[in-house]
Amino acid sequence: MTTSSLFGILTIIALVLVFVFATIAFVFTNRLLNRKNAPMSEEVGSIFAVLRKLRKRQPMSTDELTLARQVVSDRRSLMAYSIPAALFSIGCFYVFGSLEHLHGATPSERTFLGVIPMLTSTNLAIRMLRSASLKGRLQKEAASLKARLQKVS
Repeated sequence: MTTSSLFGILTIIALVLVFVFATIAFVFTNRLLNRKNAPMSEEVGSIFAVLRKLRKRQPMSTDELTLARQVVSDRRSLMAYSIPAALFSIGCFYVFGSLEHLHGATPSERTFLGVIPMLTSTNLAIRMLRSASLKGRLQKEAASLKARLQKVS
């Protein structure tokens, strides 16, 4: 019978989480690819421009508002956070696997290369949370657009 150390068990758990989160991310991206996109979303840089307008509370057209709704709802989805979670799990797998391989020896810099995807995934998750927090502004912008359209009519 073999015995596993703490890092061995953590490596196995991280590998299982990689597969779980990657599967959820695969399902989520397939849903995004199979849906009807907003017409403005095909333009390069349109998502960044629309989110910038929403953050600065600038007036938006109906197409921009539609795209902003789509982006904010995508980034508020729990399934969307499986992408950074999968990246974080890959980093954990690498670090724990390297520490298990060392069997108590002093770790080198190579052992902690897995921290890079962990930091990257944390940055991605924070950016997604910032975009998802725009829901309140989006509702206010929709109300102001409706008021502007009623004045024109």
